[in-house]
Amino acid sequence: MKKKFTDIKNIIFDLGGVIIDIDQNQIINHLRDNGFNNLELLNSDEVKHTLKQFECGILSAETFRKRLCSQLNLNVPTEEFDEIWNSMILDIPQRRIDLVKKLRGNYHVFLMSNSNEIHYDLFIRDLQLRFGYREFDSLFDKSFFSFDLHLSKPDPDFFIYILDRYNMKPEETLFIDDTPENILAAQKLGIVTYHSLTGARIVDLFENGLLKEDLEFNVIHESTKE
Repeated sequence: MKKKFTDIKNIIFDLGGVIIDIDQNQIINHLRDNGFNNLELLNSDEVKHTLKQFECGILSAETFRKRLCSQLNLNVPTEEFDEIWNSMILDIPQRRIDLVKKLRGNYHVFLMSNSNEIHYDLFIRDLQLRFGYREFDSLFDKSFFSFDLHLSKPDPDFFIYILDRYNMKPEETLFIDDTPENILAAQKLGIVTYHSLTGARIVDLFENGLLKEDLEFNVIHESTKE
């Protein structure tokens, strides 16, 4: 089902898979290169809990490394662990950076990311070296990270925190994300949503720094989510 929207004043972008290209399979490939083949262990409740805690800033990077290595029976030095963990991060395309810059002339533009301390350090390094921004708050009006706020999508409190902080109306706010569960959570709060299947397509939503007038946004339902 699709629905049209016209009165957007605020845009909230996801980071991984929308602004930045990622491939989580690269972590699996690098783990295999280090002799790890127990893929079922990666999907265990114990490992998922550790990942969630790190994403929400409950675990420090040092504790996360030690705990995950113990759970996966890995024996790699810190530098190599970070290389494996960061292998999923592929690129920050210039045209998406240019898009955000152009949009800020017409909208309030925000970043909302489920991320962690190790990935964040790499993001910032690339942002500085390639584009000259010292932090994401220099590119966006404001950036929000799960590990910093101890909140993660699809928790509705994460969305509510952003809406309330900037006094934004849900019906005037567009949220762009690549995960159906996050899209559903935003929709339930009345936020306008676009489910991005590939980050490369987001530049096609806009023309001259504005949302295209005839644009239609995807509406995802519980019964159709992937």
